[in-house]
Amino acid sequence: MTTIDVNIMGQPYRLACKEGEELALKRAVALLDERMGAIRDVGKVKGTDRIAVMAALGIAADYLASRSADGPFADMPLAEVREKIIAMHSQLDAALAPQERLF
Repeated sequence: MTTIDVNIMGQPYRLACKEGEELALKRAVALLDERMGAIRDVGKVKGTDRIAVMAALGIAADYLASRSADGPFADMPLAEVREKIIAMHSQLDAALAPQERLF
């Protein structure tokens, strides 16, 4: 195992990975940081944890959409997958909105 130091949304993290997988992990970090930054910049979602969940949902949907023909989204056009993600974002925003007043 080896460790690498990375930054995600300005926060430092030390991550462990297998030897030889450092580049793949750095690419994953870059993708996550990019997605989280884009969500933060839109300004509708507040809180790093919520931004991380939204980014994870987007990345997971992209992954599922790109899977083989027998995947759950294989027969669904990418535009429809994106619409479903947008709907999930709206539902999460609505569900989490009352909690913002607690903090």
